[in-house]
Amino acid sequence: MGRPRRRRVDNNKMDLREIGWDGMDLIDLAGDRDQWRALVNTEMRLFASRHTSNLEDKRLSFIWPILLDLSRAWMTLPRASAPASIARQLESLDARELNNTRHAGIEVVFFNRVPKVGSQTFMELLRRLSMKNIFGFHRDHIQRVETIRLAPSDQLNLATHVISYKPPAVYVKHVCFTNFTQYGLPEPIYVNLVRDPVERVISWYYYVRAPWYYVERKQAFPDIPLPDPYWLKKDFETCVLQGDRECRYLEGESHEGIGDHRRQSLFFCGHSEFCTPFNTLGALQRAKKAVERHYAVVGVLEDLNSTLTVLENYIPLFFKGATQVYWDEVDRFTRINRNLFKPPVSEEVKDIVRQNFTREVEFYQFCRQRLHRQLLALRLPATHTGE
Repeated sequence: MGRPRRRRVDNNKMDLREIGWDGMDLIDLAGDRDQWRALVNTEMRLFASRHTSNLEDKRLSFIWPILLDLSRAWMTLPRASAPASIARQLESLDARELNNTRHAGIEVVFFNRVPKVGSQTFMELLRRLSMKNIFGFHRDHIQRVETIRLAPSDQLNLATHVISYKPPAVYVKHVCFTNFTQYGLPEPIYVNLVRDPVERVISWYYYVRAPWYYVERKQAFPDIPLPDPYWLKKDFETCVLQGDRECRYLEGESHEGIGDHRRQSLFFCGHSEFCTPFNTLGALQRAKKAVERHYAVVGVLEDLNSTLTVLENYIPLFFKGATQVYWDEVDRFTRINRNLFKPPVSEEVKDIVRQNFTREVEFYQFCRQRLHRQLLALRLPATHTGE
């Protein structure tokens, strides 16, 4: 069975201590308007200054789950006890309106997976669930050169291929968001995952330098040349601090293909050339629009229990029992793609990188807040997810 799970309430007691709110009970805090406003003000100050202080950025990560559970706690209080404006906002959340599964024209899940967000683990979870919940599991084959931004004719071919599988089915591929309906084809059920963008770019940096990565590539494509040993040995901190071309992350720059590992928003923005410049407002807006209009669920690696709970409730045909399946074999799942060759990176270097990832951070927080709204709209008791 997996390792014991710490309840969310226990985590929140620890988190409240971290931000100087020791001794507060969530239910009491939920009913105390003045204390609530003070906590929200704290969160807003930290949000505004998240790029200037690593300590504040850490505190922000603590406050998000606390705010989520405060909202849940309000649901247990009499209507008069909750601040009126917050009560109205909570009551206005509609799970059906937040679930784009209702727009799907075919019972096929399309997981256009972002690299280094836990997608290998998620893919294995889907494979396990396909046997439990009886649906077809399909994925693309390994390619010599991964092309994620496709020409219109290739987009049509991909969409036609995906809907050719007998429903219910899942198809998994590294590729940018593809709008099936613009080709007159039924919309699938879109799902994906995101991750803290700086942690993700560090993970990618060492992933493509891991020995087993090149063993797998050489086995599949024997004529692929091995990379320069100096490049392989270059560590991320040195790369950033010396201003190496690979680690500068300049706004407006464009790369093509899977090599544009810097941002996950590219996988939501789509295939347009306007999506290729790094950290630009236009690409951010397109990515947000695609998530809001098309994606049933965009999960968050750092909030896996909430992700699994929302998936189970919004797409039950495919994800029924997902939480149980994951935690029953958590040790096996967490070993997938684990990179033992990735050294720790200092928080100071992460902060330097984060300054150039402002819109990637915004997109990540956008997806995280959307996931939390979807969870709150379910009106589940705080203990339901086992957190």
